[in-house]
This record gives sequence, structure tokens and C-alpha cells, in this order.
Amino acid sequence: MKVIETHIVPEGIGDIRLQDYAPSVFVSISSHQGMKKAIKKGMVFVDGVVAKTGLWVESGQRIEMCDLELPPAKVYELQLEVIYEDEHIAVINKPAGISVSGNLFRTVQNTLPFNLKLSSCKDVLRVFRPVHRLDNPTCGLLLIAKTSQAIGALGVQFEKRIVSKRYTAVVIGSLPDKGMVDMPVDGKDAVSSFQVIRRNNSIRNQTLNMVDLFPKTGRTHQLRIHMAGMGTPILGDKLYGSEGEILRKKGLFLCATGLQFYHPFTNEKMDISINPPYKFGRFMEMEEKRWKRYKEDLNLV
Repeated sequence: MKVIETHIVPEGIGDIRLQDYAPSVFVSISSHQGMKKAIKKGMVFVDGVVAKTGLWVESGQRIEMCDLELPPAKVYELQLEVIYEDEHIAVINKPAGISVSGNLFRTVQNTLPFNLKLSSCKDVLRVFRPVHRLDNPTCGLLLIAKTSQAIGALGVQFEKRIVSKRYTAVVIGSLPDKGMVDMPVDGKDAVSSFQVIRRNNSIRNQTLNMVDLFPKTGRTHQLRIHMAGMGTPILGDKLYGSEGEILRKKGLFLCATGLQFYHPFTNEKMDISINPPYKFGRFMEMEEKRWKRYKEDLNLV
């Protein structure tokens, strides 16, 4: 049994039981039902002792998630784009419309044995572990741990907010060239910054912006909530956008395009980036062309 994730409970945690608290801090198991099963299987330790589901969480406790080294029951044979891979880590381009992990068969985690090679290191993880999350409709860069050392070191970097992430989105409405959003999410502090990289006119939406988004905190749906809260929802957002602005079969225009972190073995600074999907720029171009044609037609009347 290997420790794959460690979390120290910070100050200020209210009355909450382990089975409810742990899904919010561990990446390897993020659902309440999955966490409950993991605790009952003896995979979770608190201060070195096998935990119980009803345990009350207290500040200063050391919670460890252990790997029983059980391989997934089935492998989901979906070809992924592998952006980077070595003995310790990998970075893949997650497709939109598929969850990172969970109880379903069709998850990114179940595709990893089909796309990645097992590490030859002594602390190899027999089950590859995504070390952060992306929403189901969000595409882009996802960091994977292949060894126990990797998941431990990267977990610390995420907890200390050393990892930097960049997202690219198309949003509806007018925005200043750049700015900061400080708006609580689920009652917790949440901060993001943005920078406009392209603007287009649109008959349907008046103004479209392609923006780079930089979350300073890691709340669930943070960027989607922040953009909608400013009155500039992300195009295609079924949860926080306007129903009339959901495009048929186009999906959410949000992609994780940049990732900066320190390699868990070499300590080298890693800076990995990809371009946003082609549809982002193509949609904006088509909207600008429609707007120009509309203006030309008005001038002819």
C-alpha cells in the first residue's frame, strides 16, 4: 500500500465529517460515494490510523490517501493526445464531454492505460492518477502522476498554489482589456484574473471576446461563475450562461491551455501550453463576417 495523496487540514475548518470533507481536497477520488467506499476499504488514514467515515475533521490532522494498487476493471480504449510523458508524469489533452474520474466507465482515468506507459521506477503507480480536475465540458491540459513521488510532490505544489494554470475562453459581452475578479464561490474566497486577446462584433451577441483566464484559487466552476458574475458568461455554458446562447452541439468554449509547475523529480520548471481548439477562432471569424455583411446590407437600404 502506497500513500498517493497527503493533506494537512488547515485552520478554520468547521464541523464536518471526513467522508464529506475528503472529496473536496483529494483528486484521486472526488465523489462522495467513491470516498465513502475508499474509507470503508481502509484506503484513508488520519494521523497514521485507519479512518472511519464518521470521523470529525480537525485542523492540523494529516489525512493520507493510499493506493490499494488495484487496476481498473476495464480499459476505455479512447485515443488521447499525449502532450508530454516521462517516467514520472504525463500531460494529456483532455477532450470535452468526458469526466476526469468517477464511477462511470467512460472517464479519462480509464483511458490512461491505453495511452500511457507504466513507469519503470520502484514507486510506480499501477493506476495512473490525474492530480487536478477539469470540468466534464472543459477541454485541455491535464497533469497525470505515474509514481508515488510525483503525486506527493505535485499535491504539495497544488496545495501551496505553486502551480499556475491558464485557460482560454470565448465570452459574451464587453470586457476591459484586463482585470481581476474577486468573488466568493460557495462561500469561499475565489480570485481570478483575465486578459482580452481578441475582440469581435457579433449580430447575435453584440460583442465576443477571446480571453486568457488565470485562476488564483481552485474553486469548483470558479472561472465559469466569475465570468457569468461579471455579465460576460462563457459561450456555451449551460449552467451559468443564458439559455438562448447555448449553441447546438458546439459545447463549452473553455480550454485549459497553459500549465506551469516544477517537475516532481528533477525540480525543473515545466511550462506546457497548447493552442485553444480551432472552433474558438473559427466561430469568432464567422460572427465577424456575419456582422460585416449585416452592416453592408443596412448601408444599401
